[in-house]
Parts: sequence; C-alpha cells; structure tokens
Amino acid sequence: MAPAVSVIVPAWNTRAWIGEALASLTRQTFADFEAVVVDDASTDGTAEVVEACGDPRVRLIRMPVNGGAAIARNTALAHARGQWIALLDSDDWYGPRRLERLVGEAERLDADLVADDILYVRDGETAPWSSLFARSGATFTQPEWIDAARFVATDVYAGRGLQLGLSKPLMRAAFLREKGLRYQPELRLGQDYWLYLDCLVRGARFALIPEGHYHYRARPGSLVRQSQAVRLDGYCRAGDAFLRRDDVQADRALVAAMRRHLANVRAWRAYYRVVEPLKRREWTAAAAAAARNPGFVSRALRRAGGAALRRVGAAAPVSDAA
Repeated sequence: MAPAVSVIVPAWNTRAWIGEALASLTRQTFADFEAVVVDDASTDGTAEVVEACGDPRVRLIRMPVNGGAAIARNTALAHARGQWIALLDSDDWYGPRRLERLVGEAERLDADLVADDILYVRDGETAPWSSLFARSGATFTQPEWIDAARFVATDVYAGRGLQLGLSKPLMRAAFLREKGLRYQPELRLGQDYWLYLDCLVRGARFALIPEGHYHYRARPGSLVRQSQAVRLDGYCRAGDAFLRRDDVQADRALVAAMRRHLANVRAWRAYYRVVEPLKRREWTAAAAAAARNPGFVSRALRRAGGAALRRVGAAAPVSDAA
C-alpha cells in the first residue's frame, strides 16, 4: 500500500548530519510516510549511515555519478509513491509535528502546496536564531494564499521579502505528475523557485501557514562556492525564457512583477562581475567590468547598507512551533 507522504532527501557528503535528518523523520507524529534518500555519489560514507538507520520506511537509491541536487531530487520524485511530496535536505531536520501539520492543513484547505516557516539554526546549536518569515518582516497568524505575482514580487534577491523559493512546501504528487513538473537540472540557482512558480502558473493553490517546523542548518561547508555572476547568468536566462511563455504573458501582474524581479537580479549580476575579479586581485578584469557596469558603485553602497540592516534584523530569536 502506498504511503501518504514521500519525503525526498537528496544527499551528498553529509555523513555527519544525515543521521539526525533521518532521526527527525522517525520521531514524526505522522507515521504514514516513506523517505526516498538519493545518495549523489558521496565519498564520505553517507550511504552507509542511511543503510544503518534501521527504519524500513527509508529507501536508499545510490547514484553512480554525481549529478547535482536537481537530478537527485528528480530521481527521488520518480521513485516516490506517496500522495504528497515533502522535501528535506540531508543536513536539515524536521520538528516532530511537521508532517502532521502540513498534511492536515493541505487537506483542510484543499491546497496543492503548503509551506511553513523555515527556522535558521547555526550548526552545533539547537535554538533558531531567526527564520525565513521573521527576516522578511512578514507577520500573519492565519494561513495565507500565494499567487504567482505575489510569489515573484516578494522574492527580492539580496533584499527583504518572503523569498518563498527558499521554502520547503508539501506538494501534491498528482498535481506534479499531471503537469509534468520537475526540477530544472541545468540551473545552479533557484531550482526550487522555478518549480514552485511553475506550479502556480499551472494553477496550483499555494498556502502558507505561520508556524515553523523545518530546521535549516547554517554551516560553513554549505556555503556556495561557485561564481555568483555565473549562477545569476543561468537564473536570468531562465527568467527570460519564462517571460516568453504564453501562459505567463496572459497574467499582466505576473509579467510586471517578473520584470522588476529580473531587473534587480541583473543589477546584482553586474555587481558580482566587478567584485569577484576584485577578490581574485584581477585588477584589469575588474576595471573592465566596472566600465561595463556603471551602476556598480551605487549597488555596492546599497549592498553594504542592506547587509548591516539584515544583521540587525536577524538578531531577534524566534520560537520553534514544533
């Protein structure tokens, strides 16, 4: 008999943390789930930790070569048997009532996607230092509905906004299958963002609940090392292709929001095109990039000021609803 929920867990070299991630699943008050762990050719013994967990609901799929997070997630989706798809990164963990609350709210609201708050926890600590909603300034006490235009308008790159592309919603598996929706493996930035947005454009009902049950582990090893300018190039290409779609063009509010969103992303891409060669002490390349991007100085000043504000806003602790 198929489980109610399939929790997909992409994993790559997270031996030190995946045990805690899986343990948080075994502690769930909602027991009708399977976990589909896709080991993306780890070299540190991650797969062996999964095999030793001892819970028959946990299934392990070993990838022969490393393909990246999107391919690992798509592989898990292809093997998932549940009515609902839940997301868990292998170095994060759930509060014990997460599946119970998300499934309950999804069924009560007749939603296709339901997201809770993300609690930010520093590696080695247990209490969250902030959360996705707290850092956005959002305040609500009841479930709220998100449409495509609001999803885009509130996702402000390097700024203050809901940034729901960072969320980990429960998703209706039948909706994903019917619409043929998967992660885009060619993207290195915003894979989740584009999947959720595509769901909304295709008619998904997306609800937010104000409580937080997902714990995101902030650790030095999880920081992005690839060039941000290169990553943002791919993101902008995806945005341009998105705007050319007929179903997107039919929504004027969405088109306007996406154009503003991409203008901000392109400005940050210009910023990184100057800053990254500066950090490498490639002075000639940095000067040439600055000449091609005359707004660099104002963007740099705004970035410095915004970073200071975010440090202040992030200092407030939040409570764990789990």
